[in-house]
Amino acid sequence: MPIYEFYCRDCHTIYSFFSRRVDTQTVPKCPRAEGKSKGHKLQRQVSRFAISRGLAEDATDGPEMDIDEAKMEQAMMQLAAEMEGADEEDPRTVARVMRRLAETTGMSLGSGMEEAIRRMESGEDPDKIEEELGDVLEAEEPFATGESKLRGVVRRMKEAPNVDPELYDM
Repeated sequence: MPIYEFYCRDCHTIYSFFSRRVDTQTVPKCPRAEGKSKGHKLQRQVSRFAISRGLAEDATDGPEMDIDEAKMEQAMMQLAAEMEGADEEDPRTVARVMRRLAETTGMSLGSGMEEAIRRMESGEDPDKIEEELGDVLEAEEPFATGESKLRGVVRRMKEAPNVDPELYDM
């Protein structure tokens, strides 16, 4: 019986969901959004796991198996360490870290986010960029939150997500 982990960008929280069967397709709503007309979108997360040596099973089954979890975790730790001493008000620093985040995670940025990052790399004010490209960035949802998109990315990179200790049914 698998337990799946999902990340809520709006809550900046990781939730665990119990499933009575293997289910790589279902994406539950955020538990905090229950009863509301609009649930938060969740993202499936790669969970820590142990590998039992000596089994004859093929470990390449499943869509998540091409992810090197240790490498991903190391890259995210480096980005968090880099952001710890970074000047959040320097658009060049924010752009560099956002670009590295996208490269590290393999996330493809939409044309709007690419333009926003390019403009920040040239030193332009993120608030001005947000004002001009807000609708485009909202539609792309590259790092969506309820707050300012560009500033919200920096906050989430500096702070580890909360981990809800509850186990929810999927």
